[in-house]
Amino acid sequence: MNRSIAKLGTTIFEVMSGLARETGAINLGQGFPDAQGPTELLDAAARALTERSNQYPPMRGLPELRAAIAHYYKAHQDLDLADDEIVVTSGATEGLAACITGLLNPGDEVILVQPLYDAYAPLAELIGAVPRFISLAPPDWKLPMDALCAAVTPRTRMILLNTPHNPTGSMISRAEFEELAVICETHDIVLVCDEVWEAMIFDGSRHVSPLAVEGLRQRSVKIGSAGKIFSLTGWKVGWLCAAPPLASVLAKAHQFLTFTTPPSLQWAVTEGLMLPVEWHKAHVRSHADGRARLEAGLKDAGFAVLPSSATWFLHADLKASGIELPDTEFCDRSVREAKVVTIPFSAFYAQAPETGFVRFCFTKPEATLDEALGRLAQFRQSLL
Repeated sequence: MNRSIAKLGTTIFEVMSGLARETGAINLGQGFPDAQGPTELLDAAARALTERSNQYPPMRGLPELRAAIAHYYKAHQDLDLADDEIVVTSGATEGLAACITGLLNPGDEVILVQPLYDAYAPLAELIGAVPRFISLAPPDWKLPMDALCAAVTPRTRMILLNTPHNPTGSMISRAEFEELAVICETHDIVLVCDEVWEAMIFDGSRHVSPLAVEGLRQRSVKIGSAGKIFSLTGWKVGWLCAAPPLASVLAKAHQFLTFTTPPSLQWAVTEGLMLPVEWHKAHVRSHADGRARLEAGLKDAGFAVLPSSATWFLHADLKASGIELPDTEFCDRSVREAKVVTIPFSAFYAQAPETGFVRFCFTKPEATLDEALGRLAQFRQSLL
């Protein structure tokens, strides 16, 4: 067996969702809505399945979808993207794999920022690249520029960032990207930015992509996800946006990973991305009540909820909540004693984990959230 694969366990999200199914617990762990998703997209996919081709679409994605992606980013982020700067992938994770396999060689170093999506490091190690880790710090979880600069070596070829950030909900500012531009230009580094949560912002903050920063426009890759934009996580339609020299390399890697993505879903996402800006704003607002309900309920139950700008998650500081348990023990006992699934922050670390924070997902029906909050309130009391 491949040594990098042999040492891997099962992802925490599958483990916790499995426990939810096994125990009948309420799943506030893995990030997905309980709802079916927008009818506009579902209807479009159903029509495409019967009215359009179900054979191989172009490897880089339907031309209409690539045009819709460019339209969406012009309307929502004022980015100008050309057709040859877009590659459609089978979800953002495949896009990440294309970036890592296409842009790194064995022995190259990639800087990863903890807490992080648990696919980043294994994908790098799988091809023999070397992760170098830096960590965000609570309570604001801001990018530590001094630590990032110190992590750069002559072998550094990539910095991989996530904004808006999962699980903390923090966001990278334009000023921070401008600092990163100097670092990347000085050391000839490619910046890969996982921006899958770019549409799910709830506090009025404005998302900034490195493609909007002059010094990064030619050396950055933007990763997007229809699954997150449209709350259809099982569809696995994503994309990569980059200057043509980078995009052509990413396309070469993509063709030998999944080659293409189901055409009916591509057609549906095309229609969805062309919907008016107000439709997209209303879709984001459809999750806002659940977010407010979860935040208020957790605070009423005595949990110390930290600020979060974006994503479908809120997180609590266990110690500040009066709970003297490490996050893994809290989450394990929460499943078994409260019948509520949550995610420990330590699962988002490859080394030196924070162990005092827990993540909750709010994209659930009101009745589900209320039941979960009642159980969590009783559970917390039992721990004091």
